Order: sequence, then structure tokens, then C-alpha cells
Amino acid sequence: MRALIHSFAYLIDQLNRWVGIGTAFTVLIVTLLAVVTAFGRKFGIGSNALIELQWYLFALIFLLAAAWTLQRDEHLRVDVLAKRWSPQTRAWIDIIGHLLVLLPLASLLLWLGGKQTLSMYLSGERSPDAGGLIRWPVWALVPLGFLLLILQTLADLSRKLLIVTGSSPSNDHDLPEHQP
Repeated sequence: MRALIHSFAYLIDQLNRWVGIGTAFTVLIVTLLAVVTAFGRKFGIGSNALIELQWYLFALIFLLAAAWTLQRDEHLRVDVLAKRWSPQTRAWIDIIGHLLVLLPLASLLLWLGGKQTLSMYLSGERSPDAGGLIRWPVWALVPLGFLLLILQTLADLSRKLLIVTGSSPSNDHDLPEHQP
């Protein structure tokens, strides 16, 4: 069972790692796009589509990198107390937070984001700005991002459960197969 849990967590980690690395490269694209847009405005050449594309790509970075951030344990937290707790206590706190806050909220946003995306796709909604982009692709990032976050949460939960049951080392990310 432990091997199955590790395999599941490893596959989810790899998926979110590749998505996270891809979003990291998107930061460079957004930066270059911002420079092009700024120079364009300086010389009287502008495009609402380019400005909206920057917004879309920023949304992509924020939404798709959330799961990678969770995988790397880099979300904000109060470590002043946590660093003094045992690995089992930290694991219990993460389990409770994942089950009571993260999973319900991410599931709700997955569902609502999916409904909104479908509605925008069916209506063909576009930006009201001249030359603006269609809206459903950026809205599709919402359910996709929260689906990745839910999967990563389940992978993290499986590891935390192994820690509290004493079936695993306190930090599976120390294993070579989980190195980012």
C-alpha cells in the first residue's frame, strides 16, 4: 500500500513539477510582452489584445503554479511555532488544514470555475475592449489550476498520513525520487 501511495504522489508531483516549470518560463514571456507593450505605447502603437494577453498569462502563472508551490512546501505559513513542533504534529496540522480548508475551497472553486468557463464558452463572450480577446480560455485556467491543486493536496495528504501513522520518514521530499 505504501508503494502505491508513493507512486500516486510521485506521478502527481511530476505533473505539477512540469506544469510549474512551464509557468516559470511564462514569467519571461510576460516580461517580454510588457516591454513590447510599453515600447508600443511610447511610439503610439498599442494593442488591447497584447495587454489582455499579459493579464491572461499572469492568471496562468498564478493559477497553474499554486500546486507546484504546495508541492515544494513554499506557501506562506507561520513557521515561528511550526519549526519547534515534531514532524508528526506538523503533519497533523497540514492534514487538518487540507481537509477543512484547502480541499473544500479548491473543490468549490473548481466547480464554480468550470460552470463559468462553460457559460463563457457557450456564449462566446469577448472582452468589451476594441480588439479584445475571447474570455473563456482565461476562465478555463480557474478549474484547471484548482484541479491541479486538488491533486497535489491529495498527494500531500497521502504523505502526511504516512508520517502520522509512522509508515514513512518525516519528509518524503528528502527521497531522491521527489527532488524538484
